[in-house]
Amino acid sequence: MTSTDWPRVRQIFTAGIDSGHATFEAAAPEWDHFDATRLKDHRLVAEKEGQVLGWTAVSPVSSRAAYSGVVEHSIYVAGDARGLGVGKSLLRALIASTENAGIWTIQASVFPENAASLRLHNDEGFNVVGRRNRIARMPHGPLAGQWRDTVLIERRSSVL
Repeated sequence: MTSTDWPRVRQIFTAGIDSGHATFEAAAPEWDHFDATRLKDHRLVAEKEGQVLGWTAVSPVSSRAAYSGVVEHSIYVAGDARGLGVGKSLLRALIASTENAGIWTIQASVFPENAASLRLHNDEGFNVVGRRNRIARMPHGPLAGQWRDTVLIERRSSVL
């Protein structure tokens, strides 16, 4: 993913935000913030005929050395590209990318209502660690102010 991909990436991200079932974020950040907070070697896009269909990126979970191999990831697929295997391709590429770099754990928090995401991650070797009840309130949309649960998932590398 590069800055030239950002307009479409941001559009896909914004659609996820607007759905109310993808993130607690209220708005997609500007490119400079996104670029500064995601690891450059593990920001990927899926394209078809030059059109970005989905994206994934990771952020470190901690600055402490003991957690240097643990990242949190996001993955988003455009509405018109769902069901085409884009998410699976992106997640598999992310797993390969992170394992090649010595990252041993990929984690995420997913809303329990996001069954498609939970299924995708389960199929690619992610395990449910637990459910975080009333972890935060929605800052936007029709669910603004409502407490939401998340399911904490992770995948440990089988090669590291």
